[in-house]
Amino acid sequence: MPPRAALDPLTMTDEMEAIDEATQYRRKIDHTLARFSAAHDEMEAEEAKRRERRERLSPASLIESTRTALQRVVAATNDEAEAAEQAALTRLQEKKQQKIERSARFGRIAAAVVAGLVFLGVGGAWGAQTYFDAKFTQVSALDENSSDIQDAEAQANDENFLMVGSDTRDGASAEEGVGTADSTPGARSDTVMVAHIPADRKRVVVTSFPRDLEIDRPECQRWDPAQNKTTDEKVPEQKIAKLNTAYAVGGPACVTKVIQQITGLRINHFVGIDFNGFKEMVDAVHGVTIHNEIPIDDSILGKVLLETGDVTISGDQALNFVRARHVKNDPTSDYGRIKRQQEFIGALLKKVMSSDVVLDPGKLSDFITAFAKATFGDNLGVKQMMTLAQSMKGLDPSKITFLTVPTTGMANNRGNEVLVRSKTKALFDALRNNTPLPDPNAPVPVSEQAPPTSTSKSKTGTSKSTTTSKKSGTTG
Repeated sequence: MPPRAALDPLTMTDEMEAIDEATQYRRKIDHTLARFSAAHDEMEAEEAKRRERRERLSPASLIESTRTALQRVVAATNDEAEAAEQAALTRLQEKKQQKIERSARFGRIAAAVVAGLVFLGVGGAWGAQTYFDAKFTQVSALDENSSDIQDAEAQANDENFLMVGSDTRDGASAEEGVGTADSTPGARSDTVMVAHIPADRKRVVVTSFPRDLEIDRPECQRWDPAQNKTTDEKVPEQKIAKLNTAYAVGGPACVTKVIQQITGLRINHFVGIDFNGFKEMVDAVHGVTIHNEIPIDDSILGKVLLETGDVTISGDQALNFVRARHVKNDPTSDYGRIKRQQEFIGALLKKVMSSDVVLDPGKLSDFITAFAKATFGDNLGVKQMMTLAQSMKGLDPSKITFLTVPTTGMANNRGNEVLVRSKTKALFDALRNNTPLPDPNAPVPVSEQAPPTSTSKSKTGTSKSTTTSKKSGTTG
């Protein structure tokens, strides 16, 4: 065979072997068919391009392409809007975070300043409280371990203020029209009331006791009002006596003992107010506004207050307003006075706790000074009185209740008011256990009703002798 390089490729097989003429002829035919196929493919490709061009230029295609283009534009716009919105939110969050950080920084600074002011304020308030507390006259009145106290555990953290208006004339001048120490010696409790504030501080109940309430007075040590202290002399018990004699003979400790026996309450604050200095407290706050229902024309004290409606009264008027007990056209005597006293105490506390006084250092200082000067007590100071005042300042009828201890509403043949024992027990059981108050209009049991007498109407709708009320003690 010739050399491999000299052979014609068409005459060779895939294995580069030489082939015959028949194979060469067949391959020429294949090559020709391949060229025809390639030309056909080219023609088919060109035809496909023409069809594609015709379809692209057709109305349906143009509409579809426009719609697709618009969708792409809208999508792009939405993406841009979302991106812009996200960017805006990010900027707002950054600004908010910066604001929070600034507020926190300012808050820390403010807290530091407030802490400093509170420290100084507390120090100043403590100093002021100590100063004013030193002005209160302290007496011995309380017996918180007395066997007369009932439901002691239920009364834990309750506050019970026994408030007594002392009617001593020591230091009073003739011009004041209330008598003098020579004409009316000794001291009397013209006002006796208990302000009960339960531990939850959700209500306040103020219960008044008529000065002529008939009591069983226990043995007490003699009270010296001039020295504000008890002596070594013992006054024997008296089975039938008026309530105001308990203070007259035994002072704060004796009246506290009597009230604890009646109520079963743990009296933990005693507040005695000397009527001589009472008017100075009113003048210190520039008068107190009360609602006067009828003209107060007293047969003993004279024309106390003739105006009716809301009236702002001065210290002199206030003193006689709470003392008047022989008011013309008011047959209730002690009951009418009790109502005026309760209303006035509420109005005075409201005025003291108002911004007009609390935010005026001069008025507040003058009031506390006058109050301390006219007040004596046990476990008594600025803090304790603020607790009482803050509890009563709103005077919301749903939170504060003024009432009188249940009596028959009719003086007996000794001129004394008589307790309705069953209703009294129900009232103070409710106070000690912080349960709803009993209905004050519930009928008096037949066994406890007073015998009929020739009388005039009393406050409660029953009768009460006007003449016997005048026999019930001193006129003041």
